[in-house]
This record gives sequence, structure tokens and C-alpha cells, in this order.
Amino acid sequence: MHRFSFRQIDYFKVAKELVANLALATLIVFSLAPEKFFSEEGLLDIWDQILYSLILCLGLGYGNGYLNDILNKRYSWIHYPVKRLLYSIAMLLYSFVFCLIAVYIFVNIQHSGNAPNITLSEYISYTYIPLGIAVLITAFLTSRGFLMSWRQAAIESEQLKRAHIASQYESLKNQINPHFLFNSLNALTHLVYEDQDQAALFIRKLAEVYRYVLDTQEKEVVSLSEELAFVKSCVFLHKIRFEDNLQVDIQLPEDENLMLPPLSLQMLLENAIKHNEISDEHPLHIQITTQREHIVVTNTIQKKAHKEYSSGLGLQNIKSRYEHLSSLSVEILEDLHGFTVKLPLLKFSHHEGIDY
Repeated sequence: MHRFSFRQIDYFKVAKELVANLALATLIVFSLAPEKFFSEEGLLDIWDQILYSLILCLGLGYGNGYLNDILNKRYSWIHYPVKRLLYSIAMLLYSFVFCLIAVYIFVNIQHSGNAPNITLSEYISYTYIPLGIAVLITAFLTSRGFLMSWRQAAIESEQLKRAHIASQYESLKNQINPHFLFNSLNALTHLVYEDQDQAALFIRKLAEVYRYVLDTQEKEVVSLSEELAFVKSCVFLHKIRFEDNLQVDIQLPEDENLMLPPLSLQMLLENAIKHNEISDEHPLHIQITTQREHIVVTNTIQKKAHKEYSSGLGLQNIKSRYEHLSSLSVEILEDLHGFTVKLPLLKFSHHEGIDY
């Protein structure tokens, strides 16, 4: 159980708040009767009104603040907006009761317990001014609480979204199909005995591929010309294995100002090779072109007899990276003629950065 301790009290803060409330109470009385402040007799006559105003300021300010804190803890603006608003309006009931009690006590003290015959409606009329102040306090606390809750919710939502996408991006960005290395080494084993010059070129291309992977692992985007050179190296390695059974038609401009996530084209190339039969009877055709503001990758569909396991991470990887980088989305189309993926091209300016 929490025990109250006097050591927990910040006396300097309490003193500052008392002085601030006293100044506010004095200002309220001055606005109602400014002439009283310019004579000694007037000051003696209004000290009790200043005290009364101070009690109202403390009671309304701290009381409404305490109730507002309780409501903030129990009824979030985000989860219970209607209930929270109704409770905030109900706070005015506390203000009214407090003002009514304060008026009753003040009137009786002022008349030394012999208060004149005052009706309830007259007591209520004395609460109009402090109630008006209470309405302002409640409106301020309500609007402040709503805006702070909305801002915090927006920040948390954005942080959660970015953290989720960034974690997916980081965990998936560096992946490259392990079958690619296995198949490349297999092809190299046969090539060494058949054509040593071609084997040497194969090794250089393989080194270029993995150098590119290492060089771009910290990058979010690369130029289209860089990715194009990388894809051509990958195609060279695959054609050593499949020869003319793999036909890749690339028609892309070498533009340094057009950007895309690294390895995205390679993943689409790998997906097409992985999921389709490639043989003399069924050669695989892949076309990589541009269409307006997109790179369009299309391959013929000729499913393998024994379907390989697919986790779906390849396409999801590309989608996640575009979500992380841009509001533009990846389009995936499939029909009887082929499988098509459209990747938005990101424009880059050295002065403006990425243009989404």
C-alpha cells in the first residue's frame, strides 16, 4: 500500500502554485471591482472576496484536474471516446456542487452565522461566475486530453508500423535464394572441365553478383542502372545452366535518376525460374520492360509437375520494402498467358532526395 510521505512534497512547487492561484483570484476580483484596489478602505473591504476567489480557484482547478487524471487512466479517448466525453461533461456537476457549498459557507461566515433569508435560487445565482470559469477549465482539460491522446496514439501507431515494416525489411532484405549459390556451384563444377575460359568468366560474374549483394545490403534503394548490371550478371549465370531454354529479354533504360529497392529484380527472376519448368519442350521466357512509371516483369507460366515448397517470402519481401519506402504499391497480375509483377520506379534527385 502506498503511504504518503512529507518528503514527497515539493514545497517550492506548492508555493509557486499558491502564488499563481492567488494572483488569478486577485485578478478575478479586480476585474469585478477595480475601484476597491485604489483605497485602503476598499482593500480592507475585499480581502474576504479575494480569499473566496482563491478557494474557488484551488477547488475548481485541482478538483477538476484530479478528476481529469482519473478519467484519463480509466477511460481513454481512443478506446472510449463517447463515454470519456460524457464523463468530462459530468465533471461540471462537481464544479456546481463545490461552488454551491463554497457560496453557502462564505455567505454564512461573512454574516457570522446569521445569514439573511437567502433562497436556493439566489445561492445558485452566486455560482454563475465561478461556474463559467469551471466550464473554461473543463473545456481546456478536455480538449488538451483529447489532443494529447490522439497525438500519442498517432505516434505509437506510426512507430509500430515503422518498427514492423523495418523489422521485416531488415530480416528479408539480405536474403538471397540459397538454391542460387548451390546451382551456380553445380554448374561451375561441370564448366571447369568443359571450358576453362568460360569457367573463369563464370567465376567473375558470380563474384560480381555477391559483391553487389554485399555492397547494397545497407542501402534502401539503388539506381536502375546498377540493378540492371546486376541482373545481367545473374542472367549470365543462369544461362550457363539452362542455355537457350531460358530466354530473358531486358529492355530497360540505364537511368541513374530512377531508383528501386536492391535485389528486387533478382528475386522476381529467381521466382520465375524456381516455380516454372525449364526444358527443351518448355523453354521459359522472361521479359523485363518499362511501362510508364513501372518496371514490368512478365514470365510464361509452365508449372512444374512437382511443385516446390514456397514460403512466399520473395514477393512479400518486395512488397514490404516498397511499403517502407513509398506510398506506391507493387502490382501482381496472373492470367493464362503469364505472371506479371509491376514495380514502381522511384525518382531520385540529388537535391530533393527520393520522390514518392
